[in-house]
Amino acid sequence: MPLPRIGVVIVTMGTRPRELAALLASVEKQDVPAARVVLVGNATPLCYVDAAQNVTKIPLDENLGCPGGRNVGLEMLRDSGEVDVVIELDDDGLLIDPDVFRTVRELFASDPRLGIVGFRVADEHGHTERRWVPRLRSDDPMRRGPVTAFLGGGHAFSMPMLRETGLWAAEFFFGHEESDLAWRALDAGWKILYEPALVLQHPATAPARHAVHYRFTARNRVWLARRRLPLPLIPVYLGVWILLTMARIRSLPGARAWWGGFTEGMREPCGPRAAMQWRTVWRMTRLGRPPIL
Repeated sequence: MPLPRIGVVIVTMGTRPRELAALLASVEKQDVPAARVVLVGNATPLCYVDAAQNVTKIPLDENLGCPGGRNVGLEMLRDSGEVDVVIELDDDGLLIDPDVFRTVRELFASDPRLGIVGFRVADEHGHTERRWVPRLRSDDPMRRGPVTAFLGGGHAFSMPMLRETGLWAAEFFFGHEESDLAWRALDAGWKILYEPALVLQHPATAPARHAVHYRFTARNRVWLARRRLPLPLIPVYLGVWILLTMARIRSLPGARAWWGGFTEGMREPCGPRAAMQWRTVWRMTRLGRPPIL
């Protein structure tokens, strides 16, 4: 059986040209070359990017958000039929090891029901923050195994999985699109693996650096619950996160923005509803993270 062919999608807004150049160079240095690399410019022309021959540049006239921009690249690779596994990388990330693609290829070749592989994100000193570990007990970032979530900064998707589950929820724009896709994958019977040997170096920036963080976080969390949870779990999930968020937010403007987003999430259309099965709820619970946390 032939080994999976690797594709890469990177989305940029053109604000990190040096980091993007370093990332593209680290992609080129992989000991297993990518069949195709797609660079999507969210409201940026990409004319300044000096890219290798196998890089397809897609400049967009408007900013579609992270999931919307990634969907443009995923659709191109899906429709081309040239790749079996897609790796997505943040434009300020860096692959520090040359065997990442080879390891990803071997993982997917060994398990046809593997849908998502999450990378370990570490800063320039090799430190992985607790919020970057996709499990509740996050004290050991080196613990490998099946999980219920993954980080958007560095991960790999099975193309057959994407054909079954669909692509990113573009309407989320920013925040919780990973949970929406992970829950769909688990509900369809696919596996998610956290593999700490796959490292994406990434600066230790705070998510709240984005002006829309609080609003989109609240809105999208409500949308996630309305789209994916069985009805009895929706108030439980939202109640838990209201308590956790109010305990964590330290600024009045942040709290006001969060409640504005929460209200928007309750009032605005959230897209098609397809609640997960109760057996998926139980599977996630057995994996250590029931879908109320």
